[in-house]
Amino acid sequence: MPLPFEDPYNAFCTDTDAFLEGASNNTLTGLTFAAKDLYDVIGHVTGGGNPDWKRTHEPATEHSWPIKTLVNAGATMVGKTHTDELSRGIFGENAHYGTPINPAAPGHVPGGSSSGSVTAVAGGLVDFALGTDTGGSVRVPASFCGVVGMRTTHGRIPFTHAIDQAPSFDTVGWFARDAHIFARAGAELLKNEINDHSAPRLILADDLFTYADESVRQALAAPLQQVRKHTRDHANATLAPEGLDTWFGHQAVLQGREAWETFGEWVDANDPRFGFEVAENYLIGRNWSDDARAEAMAARPGYRTRIENLLGDDGVIVMPTTPFPAPPRNSLRSEQKARRFRVIAMTCISGLAGTPQINLPLGTVDGRPQGLSLIGPRGKDELLIDLARKIMA
Repeated sequence: MPLPFEDPYNAFCTDTDAFLEGASNNTLTGLTFAAKDLYDVIGHVTGGGNPDWKRTHEPATEHSWPIKTLVNAGATMVGKTHTDELSRGIFGENAHYGTPINPAAPGHVPGGSSSGSVTAVAGGLVDFALGTDTGGSVRVPASFCGVVGMRTTHGRIPFTHAIDQAPSFDTVGWFARDAHIFARAGAELLKNEINDHSAPRLILADDLFTYADESVRQALAAPLQQVRKHTRDHANATLAPEGLDTWFGHQAVLQGREAWETFGEWVDANDPRFGFEVAENYLIGRNWSDDARAEAMAARPGYRTRIENLLGDDGVIVMPTTPFPAPPRNSLRSEQKARRFRVIAMTCISGLAGTPQINLPLGTVDGRPQGLSLIGPRGKDELLIDLARKIMA
């Protein structure tokens, strides 16, 4: 069925009419949501943001686990939303379907690859929306568009009947404008109540704040004080003593090689049409050597241990979500590439460690949203959601 409203932001896919009525008299009854076009809906081809992918695949025979769970809980799915091609982007630009409009900063990118979902939420078209996060695809758009958005603990929510990219990084995530609605959806997706937690220890990530623009540090100074009020035992730490560029380099190798292994056979067989950045990402991923991959795999456990030791059971790391607010649409490719490296150098922390991370829309830089993030211990997603709810009360 067609959308029950106008879509002035180009958030929704117009080549599918996927719609699922929520169950009546349940916890999410009355709420609406959208789903990134990586999630399967029975009877519909999951398009993945690329027309050649859609052309070469059959309709889904199962609902993805998150969609089925939310609909059974009462939420109504009103449509599928745009994504960067096969989730291989970070700014939300799509060469085939266009770039969704950032409702909070028109003229600037919405962030990706969950671009349609974030704009549907930021523009008030739905109550919440599903995204996915591999290298930052929920956290970055949440920061750029000024909404709550979360990457969950890797493996915590089943990533089944959805288009994978890099399985050791892929996670389910979602967006909402309101922290209480965010928590209601989270209770269903995590299959656990979002109860009250005692104040966690706070670790301020010195190197991540230093890496961000000065304007970002200034914009987050007051929000940081809000976070301090709800935490204890405040301390400072360097998350990546080896250097953020080293962590980013290893994420790039692992994610790139996994993505090529996921899609390479299909790419070779179908010679699909890709935007420049997406095509470049696949070529780079294909060409990483076995030695480079072995080096990155050997380093990853140490990164995870570093973050685990800092967090313990009750710690929370605070950091800027992105090093800058949303950049302009239609920027030069060379400019966007440099920005992409800087963004992923920050988002790779949780990706490599497998930890949950939530964006809080608390800052503003030159009229554009700027997010502040909280990272928690693996499996403590509920702690972050409860803390976000308190901070944003």
